[in-house]
Amino acid sequence: MEFFNYSVNQMDTYIGLFRGVNVSGQKKMSMAKLREALSKIGLKNVQTYIQSGNIIFQFLKENNNIIALKIQKTIESHFGLEVPVLVFTPKDLKRIFDECPFKKDKKESSYFTLLYEKPNKDLVLEISNISYPNEDFFITPSCVYFCCSKGYGKAKCNNIFFEKKLKVIATTRNYKTIRKLLSLTSQLD
Repeated sequence: MEFFNYSVNQMDTYIGLFRGVNVSGQKKMSMAKLREALSKIGLKNVQTYIQSGNIIFQFLKENNNIIALKIQKTIESHFGLEVPVLVFTPKDLKRIFDECPFKKDKKESSYFTLLYEKPNKDLVLEISNISYPNEDFFITPSCVYFCCSKGYGKAKCNNIFFEKKLKVIATTRNYKTIRKLLSLTSQLD
């Protein structure tokens, strides 16, 4: 186990998103125990937002993928769970949030399927030809912007759909969650 002891002044703020935590009874994890475990490896001011795997924290300026790997290893060692983790700076997540292509009425009910790696161009072209009534999506190298008028629970184009079609791991958050996470990070700066 690695331990770090640094001043909060030397740290940057980050947002971590976990795939599939506490959803439909899968990969159950106590957020209080998660905050405690992550604090022990040097993450500071660790906050969780709702139970589905959203954290805000401060850590040394580091490559986001390295931080994600440290968090994944901690979750595996403390909870025995393999959980994909994405880490963003607030600036990077805000850019993704601001680039949502939908107009205001659709934007506020949209979803952000955040991709763990850039999808293959041929797969993006292939999936772009798929269309379902009342469902719209736009694919970028880091995010699939998705809007469905019938509700996400009834949508054909859900997280699993995009993972299978693009052959990448992804995690989805709604507009309100992304907005709230960005708001919480501004309190740490």
